[in-house]
Amino acid sequence: MLFPTFTFASFFLIVYCGHMLLRSRPLAWKIGILAASYVFYGWWNWRLCGLIVLSTVANWAFAKAIAERRGRARKNTVRLAVTANLSMLGFFKYHHFFVDSFNQLFGEAAQLPFVDVLLPVGISFYTFQAISYVVDVHRREITPAPLLDVAVYLAFFPQLVAGPIVRAKEFLPQLRGETGRGDAPTSNVVDVSEAAWLIGRGLFKKVVIATYLADSVVDPVFAAPNSAGRLELFQAMYAYAIQIYADFSGYTDIAIGIALLLGFRFPQNFDAPYRALSIQDFWRRWHITLSNWLRDYLYISLGGNRGGSLRTYRNLMLTMVLGGLWHGAAWTFVVWGAIHGGALAVERALTGRRPETTRASSTTDRNVNISTVLRWLVTFHVVCVAWVVFRAENFAQAGDFLTGLLTAPLTGSLNWLAVLVILAALGAQLIPRDVAAQVRQWSAEVDPLVQGAALGVWIVLVALLGPEGVAPFIYFQF
Repeated sequence: MLFPTFTFASFFLIVYCGHMLLRSRPLAWKIGILAASYVFYGWWNWRLCGLIVLSTVANWAFAKAIAERRGRARKNTVRLAVTANLSMLGFFKYHHFFVDSFNQLFGEAAQLPFVDVLLPVGISFYTFQAISYVVDVHRREITPAPLLDVAVYLAFFPQLVAGPIVRAKEFLPQLRGETGRGDAPTSNVVDVSEAAWLIGRGLFKKVVIATYLADSVVDPVFAAPNSAGRLELFQAMYAYAIQIYADFSGYTDIAIGIALLLGFRFPQNFDAPYRALSIQDFWRRWHITLSNWLRDYLYISLGGNRGGSLRTYRNLMLTMVLGGLWHGAAWTFVVWGAIHGGALAVERALTGRRPETTRASSTTDRNVNISTVLRWLVTFHVVCVAWVVFRAENFAQAGDFLTGLLTAPLTGSLNWLAVLVILAALGAQLIPRDVAAQVRQWSAEVDPLVQGAALGVWIVLVALLGPEGVAPFIYFQF
């Protein structure tokens, strides 16, 4: 069930009406939203619901056991919980990848059998949320929640299949209500204007921008990079950078807006990533919830920047390589992560700064000089080159594409509408924050009837500009 469809609109209308009727009855509301979430998830394949039920019960039990134990027993229990979650993720997502890699490595001397495994949609996202829940209980940052609350947390449909990765300590207090007496989360005031803004913006990013760039530029060039001229390859590289941003941030905007209508405020997941002046800064702006998760639960657990420079570089590389593998069961994702890990290590070696704490000093909205422009250009192109590897179906395709950027003839024609879209999308990220905030504040002060009419016109415009049918979101496969 995709967000920009009539099916989802009908589904959400029913859910929202039930939400309004049940919001003063917390137990009934939780049961209703859990049932709706399972319908949403089971829409792809009803058998997938069994896996998320298993994950819910197991992690609820693990959290209770962790809270009740002390010392070594407590540590062993959390290790068992993390291992169980990663084993489930590894089997369903990486079985074919590991077996195929093993068989290619050892040839006919040792062949492992393949098992026909269905890849559950969104398993990477809800598994990471489950791990954060049991680890935060172990760290005494939260207390174990009732089974129903854990079930709602892991299955909540707005972010179930593609994030953002919401931590239990962010979600569960809202589920209990601000008063702490078990009130429904929607006893709080909901900013409908902000929700409408987010949903409208997200629809435009996905349906219009991402889909247009994919159909008109990205997919044709990546399918046959050897047949494209150098200008066409550069255009496709930049177009994919905008496509994946518009696609994923568009989904996130819609998810955050829908959750807001249901009384939950999700963490920000994107902050103008293509205005970053370093790779470190990029990862503070791109998929922020994943970046923070990798930092708090992987990088710091590996030792962070403790133990000297070499160990820090190792930890950076391992974190980013594993983060790349999280995105998909292919060596191209591993290399993509390695590119970012290597870039982070180089930046730290050159600056001597700590990756966890230092923010680029020249990322303010209006402080621009030659150094700022050069740093932006280098960072943006490192990210774009890495996106080529990320997008490629295999190393041969990535190699042909990257080689063509240097050696292909300056032939072929540019899609000038796509060029304008790329430039406009980049320009939008460079708008100073105070200007964007003023526009948002102005829109919030407009009469609600005018806002509703404007949203209706906007949705019609999106439908007219968008293609027939909507392609799945890129991050659904992860």
